[in-house]
Amino acid sequence: MTRTLDATDLARVAVFAALIVVLGLPGSFPVFGGVPITAQTLGVMLAGAVLGPWLGALSVTVVLALTAAGLPLLAGGRGGLGVFFGPSAGYALGWILGAIVVGLVVHAGGRRPVVWRTALAMIAGGVGAIYAIGIPVQSAVTRLPLGETALTSLVFVPGDLLKAALATAVVAALVRAYPRGFRRAWTRPAAAAPAAATA
Repeated sequence: MTRTLDATDLARVAVFAALIVVLGLPGSFPVFGGVPITAQTLGVMLAGAVLGPWLGALSVTVVLALTAAGLPLLAGGRGGLGVFFGPSAGYALGWILGAIVVGLVVHAGGRRPVVWRTALAMIAGGVGAIYAIGIPVQSAVTRLPLGETALTSLVFVPGDLLKAALATAVVAALVRAYPRGFRRAWTRPAAAAPAAATA
């Protein structure tokens, strides 16, 4: 089941790393009553869903490594090691876990992605996993109680759910229009096996 990375894998990792960077170029923008959000998490969700858990995590790691090296790749043109010592450091590091969780859920059992599982993946990985790392780190850096930090983070949930819905729609469209883009041989559910015999 395990295979080595080839040139196509590396190219796809580079493309999604670039996508994450490009989505950060506009910086933050207000939604739902002026709460500022960035679009980079959308790129993280798509990387995990399309590339799978490990290549998706690798694309995110590339972005974070280049950011740590000093390139201004995070939303608002932020870069350098200082980014990883601020209140939002945990959210950026949580992208790696987020991409892994998204990829694992979307492609669970080697099955073709379906809308409900993709949506679950985006919420569990693209929101839940990232918050699970981001909130404790923010609490530690700001020295605010964990509960208070979690409550203040709730204002960002509607925006993140909007990104999860958008990512779900994009993945569903890709599955229909360009399944080869996932570079996977999906198995069919048992109930669909007879119909798949002619495929």
